[in-house]
Amino acid sequence: MNSDPRSLEPTVGFFTVRDAIEPERLASVEGVRPQGKVVVRRVMVGNEILMLHVLREKGLIDPVHKHDDHETVAYLIKGRLRLVIGGEEFIAEAGTSWRHPRGVEHFSEALENCEQLEIKSPPRKTWTTE
Repeated sequence: MNSDPRSLEPTVGFFTVRDAIEPERLASVEGVRPQGKVVVRRVMVGNEILMLHVLREKGLIDPVHKHDDHETVAYLIKGRLRLVIGGEEFIAEAGTSWRHPRGVEHFSEALENCEQLEIKSPPRKTWTTE
């Protein structure tokens, strides 16, 4: 077991089923409390990568924060999400992808209920749960 509290152990086995994975309601991300409800499932953890299934409730505001130890890419499956990344604003709709490079401040607001996939490399647990 790694002593770094942000490190995650790889998933046992090669396959997972989303609904068999326990959802985690987030209390904070990088020490910042979201305003609203966001739930994640760790659908797969590899040695060098993490994939999360994320549900954001309409009205959720994920305040400005940044990640200094990993990069994130994401894909919106459904919903609409206002994103501000590095000072650039964009309205994401289903089919949109984006990235948060290391050290770049970002913010999001769920304009509708949203479902997304999020990939982090290297795998880092950036959240606490309720």
